Amino acid sequence: MTKVRLLVGTKKGAFICNADAARRNWSISGPHFGGWEVYHAKASPFDPFRIYASVSNAWFGQTMQRSNDGGISWEVVSNQLDYVGDLGTHQFYDGTSRPFEFKRVWHLEPSHDDPDKVFAGVEDASLFTTDDGGSSWIEIPALRQHPSSSAWQPGAGGMCLHSVIIDKNNPLEMYIAISAAGAFRTLDGGSSWTPINKGLRSEYLPDEDAEVGHCVHHLARHDASPNVLFMQKHWDVMRSDNKGDSWYEISGNLPTDFGFVIDIHAHEPETLFVVPIKSDSEHFPLDGALKVFRSQTGGVEWEPLTKGLPQSNCYVNVLRDAMSVDQLDPCGIYFGTTGGTLHLSSDGGSSWDMLDADFPAILSVEAQVIP
Repeated sequence: MTKVRLLVGTKKGAFICNADAARRNWSISGPHFGGWEVYHAKASPFDPFRIYASVSNAWFGQTMQRSNDGGISWEVVSNQLDYVGDLGTHQFYDGTSRPFEFKRVWHLEPSHDDPDKVFAGVEDASLFTTDDGGSSWIEIPALRQHPSSSAWQPGAGGMCLHSVIIDKNNPLEMYIAISAAGAFRTLDGGSSWTPINKGLRSEYLPDEDAEVGHCVHHLARHDASPNVLFMQKHWDVMRSDNKGDSWYEISGNLPTDFGFVIDIHAHEPETLFVVPIKSDSEHFPLDGALKVFRSQTGGVEWEPLTKGLPQSNCYVNVLRDAMSVDQLDPCGIYFGTTGGTLHLSSDGGSSWDMLDADFPAILSVEAQVIP
C-alpha cells in the first residue's frame, strides 16, 4: 500500500506524520529529540527508510542523527565536521572582521543513488559531505575558499548555507545558496564554484548589482526542466532559464514579493508556490490573511489560494524549508508555520486542510511517498 510520510522539524523536536494515499487520516509520532531544535530532516531518495536529521541545542550544540527504519529508532552518528585548511575570517555588517565558526547544520541533502552519501549545508556558510552514512564528515573546501568569500555577510538568521540541489542525472552538477552571499553552481562535484547572481539587485548593498552579497532565501528546481531555477530572494521572486547564468524577476502581480519559501509542483515544472509576507521587518501575512500564491505560468501570473486557510488574525511565517510536495497524482502540497500549524492540500493547492495538531514552531517539512 502506498503511504505518504511527512518529516516535520520543529523548535522542540521532530514529528513523523503518516497517511495512506488518500491523505485524509494521519497518525503522528513524536516528539523525537524532544526539546531540541530540528532544523531539517530528510530521507534518502534511494532508501526511504534511511532518514538523516540535524538536531541542535543552544547548550549542548549540534548533533547528527540517523534512522534506518523510517524514524522508529534513531542513532547518533558522527558530530565531528572536519574543516579543510584555515577557517579564516569574514566581514560582518558592522564592518568588523570575525572568524568563521561552526554553529549548526541548516540543510541535509541525501544523494539520489547512494543512501550513505549526504551533503550538509552549515552555518557559518560551508558545505560538508559524508560517504559512510554520517560516520565521518569532511568539508568541500573550494566553496568557503572561493575568492569572493571575504564579501559574504550574515543575514538576520546567520550566514547559513540553506539550499542544496543535486542534479538527478549528473551528481557532479550542484547548486547552493547562502544568506547573505548569493547562489553558486558547480559542475565538477565541488572542486570549483561559480557565483550565479547576474540580474539580482539588492538595494541594501553599496553596489546593488554586486557579484555576491545578495540575500537569497531559497532555491527550487524541477528535474524535468534542468536549465530552469527559481528563487525567493530577500525581496523579489526570480527565475533563470540558463542554470543561473542570468536571472529576471517574476514577482508580477504578487501583493508583496518578500518571503522565504518557494516550491514547484511535482508534475508541472511551470507551476510554482510562494507564501508572501508583509516585509523584512514584519514576518507575517498581509492583513493577517494566510495565502499561498500559485503560478501555473512559470511566474507570469499569480493567483491566491485561500480555501481552508485562515483569513483573519493569522500572524505566522513559513520558513525556507517548511514547504514540500509529494509525487502522487494529484500532487500533495504541505507547509508548516511558525505558529505550529501544518497545512495540507491533496489537489495541488486549490484547497487546504489543517492537521489536527498543535506543533512547536515548524522549521522544516519534507514529504515522502513510500511505495
